[in-house]
Amino acid sequence: MGVSKSQQKLKRYKSLLEVGQIITSEMSFDILFPLVIEHTNSIMDTEASSVFLFDEKTEELWSLVSTNLRRSEIRIPATHGIAGWVFRHMTHTVVNDTSCDPRFNASVDAKTGFHTKNTLCVPLITRQTTCIGTLQVLNKREGAFTNDDVDVLTSLSNYVTVALENSRLYDDLKAMNKAKDRAISHLSHELKTPLALISAAISAASSKLGSLSGIDRHIAMAERNVRRLLRLQEEIDSIMNETAAEYKAMISRLIEDAFHFVEYQQGLAPGVCEEALALVSGYLDSIYRTHRESVERISPRELLHKICQDARSAMGQRQVEIVEDLTDGGEIVANPDALTKVLEGILRNAIENTPDEGRVEVTTRLDDTRLLIEVRDYGTGITPENQKLIFTGFFHTQDTDHYSTKTPYAFNAGGSGADLLRAKVFSERYGFSIGFDSTRCGFIPEDTDECPGRISRCSFIDDVSGCRASGTTFSLTIPLEKTS
Repeated sequence: MGVSKSQQKLKRYKSLLEVGQIITSEMSFDILFPLVIEHTNSIMDTEASSVFLFDEKTEELWSLVSTNLRRSEIRIPATHGIAGWVFRHMTHTVVNDTSCDPRFNASVDAKTGFHTKNTLCVPLITRQTTCIGTLQVLNKREGAFTNDDVDVLTSLSNYVTVALENSRLYDDLKAMNKAKDRAISHLSHELKTPLALISAAISAASSKLGSLSGIDRHIAMAERNVRRLLRLQEEIDSIMNETAAEYKAMISRLIEDAFHFVEYQQGLAPGVCEEALALVSGYLDSIYRTHRESVERISPRELLHKICQDARSAMGQRQVEIVEDLTDGGEIVANPDALTKVLEGILRNAIENTPDEGRVEVTTRLDDTRLLIEVRDYGTGITPENQKLIFTGFFHTQDTDHYSTKTPYAFNAGGSGADLLRAKVFSERYGFSIGFDSTRCGFIPEDTDECPGRISRCSFIDDVSGCRASGTTFSLTIPLEKTS
């Protein structure tokens, strides 16, 4: 006695439930999608299947995995093919004879060598009712695709969508953990050395306070390293929007207590350290003086020209050309201190990521309502993985050991990693927008790959023009002053 249709249907849905449990419990992309293909073909009794995901940046559908193909090998415009039609309309379609359907994109078969006879395609729709791609089965082994096939594949697509979202969240979590680990490593390097030097300087100063001879040199050493700490603190303070006066008072109390302890331990008369305290207090005032968050009319051409000139002076022996293409006219209303810090940080990052003999371009463009500022470097570029984290703060594209001993503006110096996060925070606070686009150098695709730091030393290219295919552009869009 044969198996009834109802029994076959029950068996199919039982398999569907089991597959759903399997794929929604898997977090790794590399493991997840071979599972999806394998089980989809088994349940649907088809020769092949594929998952296409939407790439917002390129507005393409790309094949994450497909039978006998490498990952992400197929890319098609999101407006093309049956998959494109399903994606745009967010509804399924059945094509039991692809040769008669004008939507069918034969170029995919030409690339893969696979001959598609019939297909069923369903959208991948999230809980937020957003379509993120399609799930497609090809060439049913027996007969044509039916309404029951549509129901089964639609149910399976729900599991696939959940698995996709889980996997993406998992990857984001791993990336954030990577950023956190690098942040901790960086802060440890930034704080450990100057704190040790400050401790040694104060110890040396305390042993000489009896005669007060030689104290100036040690105080100067302490000031230099306190300045390094406070520069980091200033960046954190800007980002967290805390009250600067509170930090200044706290640090002042700590330093005052330390000097008073030295006086006590050395049996010195009270007040002997007042001159040193005054020096430190004056420096703290210069760093933490509270600025009124006012806005002013600013000439962007004059501001950017000064920032470029200052960068040329500050980068010392670096051989990086800064090209200015600044539009005449136009006036913006902005907080000058915040805008200056943002632009200085972006330009410094551009220089630090550009090898010697390279170029950085600073341009402005005006229309009736806004000013566009672009800082374009022809440097190493940012890997796609790191692009997701560029505004998270304290994240570095190099390992800590590679940049921790370098000075600002040096190649791959990396800074404290807070410049771009501060730029993002200031953009939200003061009403301008910031964005970026980056292309990683194809010869060093991973963030562990190293550039020699000078174009003429690169073994992959013949001249400077060969180093113009990669780089990063940061853009600021600032509303123009409204005139009556």
